[in-house]
Amino acid sequence: MLSPAHRLTDGASFREATRKGRRSGARTVVVHLASDASLTETPRVGFVVSKAVGNAVTRNRVKRRLRHLAREHLASLPGSAVLVVRALPAAATASSAELGADLERCLDRVLPEVSG
Repeated sequence: MLSPAHRLTDGASFREATRKGRRSGARTVVVHLASDASLTETPRVGFVVSKAVGNAVTRNRVKRRLRHLAREHLASLPGSAVLVVRALPAAATASSAELGADLERCLDRVLPEVSG
């Protein structure tokens, strides 16, 4: 579980990260990473899992798995990072190892490019 300080909940921050942040995609996820020094000193993470991924049970399972995997990467994010992880339909049938590998690969692509 992510602590409340690390949760991204407002729609404006989601829009800002997806429109202005760096993006990287893989088979199961797309990652948007932006730097927002004005709002917070801690990195915040949000998740987008649409109905294209599956029914409510499947979507919630994917979100839980992604939350757990993203929590492991919080230490590597800059303090002002806003991370949005968007699950693709392939995430519904992917194993946790596949999701973790895709998330790590995407983060490796966008992290060096974020201005902090």
